[in-house]
Amino acid sequence: MKDNGGRKRFWVMKRYSAEFKELVVEQMMPPLNRSVVELAKETGVTTVSLRTWRHEAREQGKVVPGNGKQSDKWSSADKFRVVLETAPLSEAELSEYCRRKGIQPEQIRQWRAACEQANAPERVRLSLAQRREEQAAQKQIRDLERELKRKNAALAETAALLVLRKKAEAIWGKGEED
Repeated sequence: MKDNGGRKRFWVMKRYSAEFKELVVEQMMPPLNRSVVELAKETGVTTVSLRTWRHEAREQGKVVPGNGKQSDKWSSADKFRVVLETAPLSEAELSEYCRRKGIQPEQIRQWRAACEQANAPERVRLSLAQRREEQAAQKQIRDLERELKRKNAALAETAALLVLRKKAEAIWGKGEED
């Protein structure tokens, strides 16, 4: 009960059937990927309840991004769940799964490769092009560091010559050279 300027309001907690909850959670799952806010407006269920239902579904192992994002923007945890769900599937079963979820088999292959390489040493994970790019960047860094050292040495030498010139002028005065 909440006091609102002399008027009393009673907050009634609605009870929803398990079928209704399941239907709403399915709306948050692929391929629809509807957002919590969007579903709250449409169904009249609070966003807190929807997020709770989504959390419960995730704990049951379901893939529920629920953020309105397409599959390429899913979190790594959601992608990992898909990889685990599809690991034992045949090619035909995988295709059916992908149609239901609204994702491409190639995406799952990429996610699986990323999972397999996640704990591999960094050198193994990098492609040949990436390694060449990294080597070129390292060479450029070495060249720039070498040039910086050369310029610092030239600057120090110039500063020393100016100091010596000022001292000589202070001792002998400014004079014209012969």
